[in-house]
Amino acid sequence: MVSVFKTNVQCPAKAVYIVNGLLSQYPDFRINFDLEDCDRILRVEGADVKINGIISSLKNLGYFCEELPY
Repeated sequence: MVSVFKTNVQCPAKAVYIVNGLLSQYPDFRINFDLEDCDRILRVEGADVKINGIISSLKNLGYFCEELPY
């Protein structure tokens, strides 16, 4: 399952920090950012992605995050 999120993350260093934090919570997932996209896309791929957990993690760090529809 692949979930795609719109974010307001702009800094590549912050994106790496966020990905590393998410991977510590979800070590079996593939997680990456596309900061070149106008929606600053976060992609999370794995079995049983916890949508609300991902959104909460970014919000707790002070970032906007919402799941994009398919």
